[in-house]
Amino acid sequence: MGTAQLILLLIIGLTAGFVGGALGIGGGIVIVPALIYILHFTQHQAQGISLMVLLFPVGIFAVANYYRAGFIDWKVTLLLMFGVIIGGYFGSKVSIALPAATLQRIFGLFIVLIGIKMILGR
Repeated sequence: MGTAQLILLLIIGLTAGFVGGALGIGGGIVIVPALIYILHFTQHQAQGISLMVLLFPVGIFAVANYYRAGFIDWKVTLLLMFGVIIGGYFGSKVSIALPAATLQRIFGLFIVLIGIKMILGR
């Protein structure tokens, strides 16, 4: 791994961390596309790496800030965590079985649809 790639990875990580802390997003919206289009990873590799990054407590300081500000509902959080664990397991099984091109189209469509919904409002 060359110096340029190390610097790009650090920039991608810092960007994902900043966007994650500011907007509550990062992995799917920042890391996956950056790994694909800047560093030329496959869709499967990018998703796997993004999940691995999120596996560890990368957001602990951002969470601490939101907790101190009173924005963490533990009941909601624990229920979502349970769902994410189960859903993540089955979702990864489906994702791994899909061809990379299909997975990339589904990923892009999902981001576009969510973006349109957010722009147009509830």
